[in-house]
Amino acid sequence: MKSIQNIDNNPIGVPLTADELLEFHAARLLLLFRVCGTAGRIDGLTKMAKLDFFVRYPEFFDKACKTLGLPAESATQSVESSMIRFHYGPWDDRYYHVLAYLESRELLSVTKDKKTFNLSLTARGVELAKTLASDDSFHGLVEQMKRVKKALGSKAGSTLKKLVYQVFDKEVAERRMGETIE
Repeated sequence: MKSIQNIDNNPIGVPLTADELLEFHAARLLLLFRVCGTAGRIDGLTKMAKLDFFVRYPEFFDKACKTLGLPAESATQSVESSMIRFHYGPWDDRYYHVLAYLESRELLSVTKDKKTFNLSLTARGVELAKTLASDDSFHGLVEQMKRVKKALGSKAGSTLKKLVYQVFDKEVAERRMGETIE
């Protein structure tokens, strides 16, 4: 993963996708905390990852909603950025880098209560997330996040994890650790 500040070190002929940029993932997570969190806060890495999964995989979100008897119609049907199978279901190895980046920029506060990491936007993080949310280029992403928040935002991380394993056995549970979820 690269920072946009360092892309001038890349050879001109080598393609660079947004998925490779630290700031791309940081922006999405800032929006996730603002839109899917409660007062800019998400308690638990598992809950954060599962909400992010349903944002990034709209077809899976639609299927989960149907399983729960909820209406669903995502704005897009494409995978925004792939994730891998991890111990607790869908995960992105880049989370640790992105969360550290957000914390070092004083956009996110990370505290621990027993085994749970509580992730909260700081005042600076709230302001930046508001700016991002009002940018037209993030409109589709914000709309998907609103749908995910409405349908799944009140559920605990462990409940979301069980839902993923129940509904997506073939797509997630049967995959080997570290294998990409498609």
